[in-house]
Amino acid sequence: MEVAGNTTTLAHYLKLLHTAGLLGGIEKYANDIIRKRLSSPKFQVHNTAFISAQQSKNRNEIEQNPSEWGRIAESAVGAHLLNMAIKENYSLYYWRERNVEVDFVIEYKNKLMAIEVKTGMIKAHAGLASFQQQFNPAKLLLVGNGGLPIEEFLQMNPIDLF
Repeated sequence: MEVAGNTTTLAHYLKLLHTAGLLGGIEKYANDIIRKRLSSPKFQVHNTAFISAQQSKNRNEIEQNPSEWGRIAESAVGAHLLNMAIKENYSLYYWRERNVEVDFVIEYKNKLMAIEVKTGMIKAHAGLASFQQQFNPAKLLLVGNGGLPIEEFLQMNPIDLF
Protein backbone atom coordinates (compact mmCIF):
# COMPACT_ATOMS: atom_id res chain seq x y z
CA MET A 1 0.00 0.00 0.00
CA GLU A 2 1.38 3.39 -1.00
CA VAL A 3 0.78 5.64 2.02
CA ALA A 4 2.56 8.78 0.74
CA GLY A 5 0.66 8.62 -2.55
CA ASN A 6 -2.65 8.13 -0.74
CA THR A 7 -1.92 11.06 1.59
CA THR A 8 -1.05 13.29 -1.34
CA THR A 9 -4.19 12.23 -3.20
CA LEU A 10 -6.38 12.85 -0.14
CA ALA A 11 -4.77 16.27 0.42
CA HIS A 12 -5.49 17.13 -3.22
CA TYR A 13 -9.15 16.04 -2.86
CA LEU A 14 -9.49 18.13 0.31
CA LYS A 15 -8.08 21.15 -1.51
CA LEU A 16 -10.62 20.63 -4.31
CA LEU A 17 -13.47 20.36 -1.80
CA HIS A 18 -12.26 23.54 -0.07
CA THR A 19 -11.98 25.42 -3.36
CA ALA A 20 -15.52 24.33 -4.20
CA GLY A 21 -16.75 25.75 -0.86
CA LEU A 22 -17.78 22.38 0.54
CA LEU A 23 -15.26 21.14 3.11
CA GLY A 24 -12.04 22.58 4.48
CA GLY A 25 -9.24 21.14 6.56
CA ILE A 26 -8.13 23.34 9.46
CA GLU A 27 -4.50 22.78 10.47
CA LYS A 28 -3.29 22.50 14.04
CA TYR A 29 -1.73 25.69 15.40
CA ALA A 30 1.94 25.34 16.30
CA ASN A 31 4.96 27.63 16.42
CA ASP A 32 6.79 25.73 13.70
CA ILE A 33 5.61 24.69 10.24
CA ILE A 34 6.70 21.05 10.65
CA ARG A 35 4.43 20.48 13.67
CA LYS A 36 1.57 22.15 11.76
CA ARG A 37 2.02 19.89 8.74
CA LEU A 38 2.46 16.64 10.71
CA SER A 39 -0.93 16.90 12.41
CA SER A 40 -4.18 15.70 10.91
CA PRO A 41 -6.53 18.48 9.83
CA LYS A 42 -9.81 19.17 11.58
CA PHE A 43 -12.53 18.88 8.94
CA GLN A 44 -14.87 21.85 8.71
CA VAL A 45 -17.87 22.33 6.42
CA HIS A 46 -18.32 25.70 4.74
CA ASN A 47 -22.09 25.44 5.12
CA THR A 48 -23.83 23.67 8.01
CA ALA A 49 -26.67 22.73 5.68
CA PHE A 50 -24.48 19.74 4.76
CA ILE A 51 -24.79 18.56 8.34
CA SER A 52 -28.42 19.46 9.00
CA ALA A 53 -29.57 17.93 5.69
CA GLN A 54 -28.51 14.55 7.07
CA GLN A 55 -30.44 15.01 10.34
CA SER A 56 -33.81 13.43 10.92
CA LYS A 57 -34.30 15.56 14.06
CA ASN A 58 -35.44 19.16 14.26
CA ARG A 59 -33.58 21.90 16.16
CA ASN A 60 -35.56 21.41 19.39
CA GLU A 61 -34.76 17.70 19.43
CA ILE A 62 -31.07 18.33 18.75
CA GLU A 63 -30.88 20.96 21.52
CA GLN A 64 -32.09 18.30 23.98
CA ASN A 65 -28.89 16.31 23.37
CA PRO A 66 -26.02 18.45 24.76
CA SER A 67 -23.18 16.74 22.88
CA GLU A 68 -25.07 16.81 19.57
CA TRP A 69 -26.06 20.46 20.04
CA GLY A 70 -22.44 21.29 20.93
CA ARG A 71 -21.17 19.75 17.68
CA ILE A 72 -23.74 21.68 15.62
CA ALA A 73 -22.91 24.97 17.36
CA GLU A 74 -19.16 24.43 16.96
CA SER A 75 -19.68 23.60 13.29
CA ALA A 76 -21.70 26.78 12.77
CA VAL A 77 -18.98 28.91 14.38
CA GLY A 78 -16.32 27.05 12.39
CA ALA A 79 -18.17 27.54 9.11
CA HIS A 80 -18.48 31.27 9.82
CA LEU A 81 -14.78 31.52 10.67
CA LEU A 82 -13.71 29.47 7.64
CA ASN A 83 -15.75 31.57 5.23
CA MET A 84 -14.60 34.84 6.79
CA ALA A 85 -10.97 33.64 6.61
CA ILE A 86 -11.30 33.58 2.83
CA LYS A 87 -12.83 37.05 2.74
CA GLU A 88 -10.53 38.68 5.34
CA ASN A 89 -7.35 36.76 4.54
CA TYR A 90 -6.56 35.44 8.00
CA SER A 91 -5.28 31.99 8.95
CA LEU A 92 -7.58 29.64 10.84
CA TYR A 93 -6.36 26.81 13.05
CA TYR A 94 -7.38 24.58 15.93
CA TRP A 95 -5.07 23.76 18.84
CA ARG A 96 -4.72 20.62 20.92
CA GLU A 97 -2.03 19.44 23.26
CA ARG A 98 -2.44 16.35 25.38
CA ASN A 99 -5.89 16.67 27.00
CA VAL A 100 -6.48 20.41 26.44
CA GLU A 101 -7.74 22.09 23.30
CA VAL A 102 -9.00 25.31 21.78
CA ASP A 103 -11.68 25.00 19.11
CA PHE A 104 -10.33 27.74 16.82
CA VAL A 105 -7.30 30.00 16.58
CA ILE A 106 -7.19 33.00 14.27
CA GLU A 107 -3.84 34.42 13.20
CA TYR A 108 -4.14 37.90 11.68
CA LYS A 109 -1.34 40.44 11.21
CA ASN A 110 0.93 38.56 13.64
CA LYS A 111 -1.75 38.53 16.36
CA LEU A 112 -3.60 35.52 17.74
CA MET A 113 -7.14 35.05 18.98
CA ALA A 114 -8.20 31.80 20.66
CA ILE A 115 -11.89 30.90 20.43
CA GLU A 116 -13.70 28.27 22.49
CA VAL A 117 -17.33 27.34 21.76
CA LYS A 118 -19.49 26.24 24.72
CA THR A 119 -23.16 25.31 24.67
CA GLY A 120 -23.49 23.26 27.85
CA MET A 121 -22.56 23.66 31.45
CA ILE A 122 -19.70 26.06 32.04
CA LYS A 123 -16.61 24.12 33.00
CA ALA A 124 -13.09 25.32 33.62
CA HIS A 125 -11.56 26.61 30.40
CA ALA A 126 -8.30 24.70 30.69
CA GLY A 127 -7.65 24.92 26.94
CA LEU A 128 -7.91 28.70 26.84
CA ALA A 129 -5.77 29.04 29.98
CA SER A 130 -3.09 26.71 28.60
CA PHE A 131 -3.10 28.45 25.21
CA GLN A 132 -2.80 31.83 26.97
CA GLN A 133 0.19 30.61 28.95
CA GLN A 134 2.01 29.17 25.93
CA PHE A 135 1.26 31.71 23.19
CA ASN A 136 0.05 34.93 24.87
CA PRO A 137 -2.70 35.69 22.32
CA ALA A 138 -4.08 39.19 21.83
CA LYS A 139 -7.57 37.89 22.67
CA LEU A 140 -9.30 34.93 24.30
CA LEU A 141 -12.95 34.54 23.35
CA LEU A 142 -15.66 32.30 24.74
CA VAL A 143 -18.59 31.92 22.33
CA GLY A 144 -21.84 30.51 23.72
CA ASN A 145 -22.83 29.90 27.34
CA GLY A 146 -21.00 32.32 29.61
CA GLY A 147 -19.60 34.37 26.73
CA LEU A 148 -20.58 36.10 23.51
CA PRO A 149 -23.91 34.60 22.31
CA ILE A 150 -23.48 32.36 19.26
CA GLU A 151 -26.17 34.19 17.28
CA GLU A 152 -24.39 37.50 17.87
CA PHE A 153 -20.99 36.04 16.95
CA LEU A 154 -22.34 34.69 13.66
CA GLN A 155 -23.32 38.21 12.62
CA MET A 156 -19.88 39.67 13.32
CA ASN A 157 -16.66 39.97 11.43
CA PRO A 158 -14.16 38.13 13.66
CA ILE A 159 -11.44 40.65 12.74
CA ASP A 160 -13.44 43.34 14.57
CA LEU A 161 -12.91 41.41 17.81
CA PHE A 162 -9.17 42.04 17.82
